[in-house]
Amino acid sequence: MHHRVNPQPVRLENSERQRCEVWTRVMGYHRPVSSFNPGKQSEHAERLPFVEPAPRLEGKRPC
Repeated sequence: MHHRVNPQPVRLENSERQRCEVWTRVMGYHRPVSSFNPGKQSEHAERLPFVEPAPRLEGKRPC
């Protein structure tokens, strides 16, 4: 089975767009960010994603 990649970017008119609701986990449950107060929304915007570094296998062979 062959898939062809369309090299042209998708372009949408503003009338074709819709808002995307972002949810996040707070205190053990999920809530939409839009329901946060302005201070909490600002705090959410400043968050950095956690990126786990790859394991270092010094002198060890991978499984």
